[in-house]
Amino acid sequence: MTESTLAVAPPGDMRAVENPHHARRWLILVMIGIAQLMVVLDATVVNIALPSAQVDLGFSNDARQWVVTAYALAFGSLLLLGGRLADLFGRKNAFLVGLAGFAAVSALGGAAANIEMLLVARAAQGVFGALLAPAALSLLTTTFTDPKERGRAFGVFGAIGGGGAAIGLLLGGVLTEYLDWRWCMFVNIVFAVVAFVGGAILLRRQEAEGPRPKLDLPGTVTASAGLFALVYGFANAESDSWSAVSVWGFLAAGVVLLGVFTWLQQRVEHPLLPLRVLLDRNRGGSYLAMFLLAIGMFAIFLFLTFYVQQNLHFTPIESGVGFLPMVATLMLSATTATSVLLPRFGPRPLVPTGMAIAAAGLFWLSGIGLDSTYTSGVLGPLLVMGFGIGLAMAPAMSVATFGVEAHDAGVASAAVNTMQQVGGSIGTALLSTLAGNAATAYLAGKVPTPQLAAEASIESYTTAFTWAGVIFVAGAVLSGLLLRPGVPKGEAAPGAVHM
Repeated sequence: MTESTLAVAPPGDMRAVENPHHARRWLILVMIGIAQLMVVLDATVVNIALPSAQVDLGFSNDARQWVVTAYALAFGSLLLLGGRLADLFGRKNAFLVGLAGFAAVSALGGAAANIEMLLVARAAQGVFGALLAPAALSLLTTTFTDPKERGRAFGVFGAIGGGGAAIGLLLGGVLTEYLDWRWCMFVNIVFAVVAFVGGAILLRRQEAEGPRPKLDLPGTVTASAGLFALVYGFANAESDSWSAVSVWGFLAAGVVLLGVFTWLQQRVEHPLLPLRVLLDRNRGGSYLAMFLLAIGMFAIFLFLTFYVQQNLHFTPIESGVGFLPMVATLMLSATTATSVLLPRFGPRPLVPTGMAIAAAGLFWLSGIGLDSTYTSGVLGPLLVMGFGIGLAMAPAMSVATFGVEAHDAGVASAAVNTMQQVGGSIGTALLSTLAGNAATAYLAGKVPTPQLAAEASIESYTTAFTWAGVIFVAGAVLSGLLLRPGVPKGEAAPGAVHM
């Protein structure tokens, strides 16, 4: 029996007959949302704790980067495998194993006695996160099949995905300032236990119909190695020159390996990522939008955090609070877009418009100067960017899994997460390089002074914001060309999954 087969249901409730999770769908959404929030928070909550952890454990600045990179490498390279494992062995199994593992290694990281122990824990978090994240999204995809309810559910999920990183900054600041940096790891246990208990009670175990397909080992190796090489190459670009072998060599290897992976997927009997998942125009446009949104969002969270802390002298907690207006408008636009606008107009007007609005916010933000304040220079752009990102991200995430067969839901969901992770890695490396070059050029031939250094930092931030805005404009144009006009044809409305 699969999730789409018969279940006990009240007379006349055909949706419950088709979907055994229907009666408890909103409780399942809460549980999935908690798990997703934990994964998203982990990308930023640890960043705030790094200076305190460095003092406590006594590791170098070079090692500090690897606390972040170890997680990104494991998470980004194993997402496709994690999504396919959820399809093969059951989404409930993958979800619960991912939660239990994430909690266990978070406890290990919180108890770390040295940097080696912390790095192992962070890498292991990435491994279990790669199993958990696609399982959560695919559970959402197969649980909410009614188009109107699915729109609301994806609005909530998209809001968590877009605003969770900002919430992580606030939570990390609170935990570090009032408790200890180790609580930035221990807090995951609370999230994981709540979601695990909810999942164990609410979710039905899945049994595949017919013979279970084999795992595509050549595809798994080439995809994982290719994604690892890409993420590693871009991570090295933050500290090494783009001309260094550690950068271009790994990037070239990643491109070659992913090319081999694509070739294999057309020839193996049980592909890891069936190309039918990618070749639909709406899904392709949605994946591209998620990829480009991730690039630009890293500029917002990374460089704006630097600006408010170093130039406006905000504390970590004040920095986190400062992002909350963006979270509010993002949640409002995300839930409205998927529940009200997407079923009426389809994704084509929403995703490009959202990216264009977010680009306008970034261009507005690029006007900050030494005399700017949070109210005069930051608040307005944050509200605009939050509205635009929510308008684009939630519909793109919903349409990215629209029309996917149930047995491909896990790997289709993993592809969404992969686009976000690789986009984030590219955004961090590319925009950091552009910002650094801008600061260097501004200082060239001038006598260093504190005033000049502050001006150079502003120049670096505004350069990053401008280029992120350009990327969003490109995303608006490309997604507008790729996405089909009108409401996607499916069971009834956009987002309904063929079971």
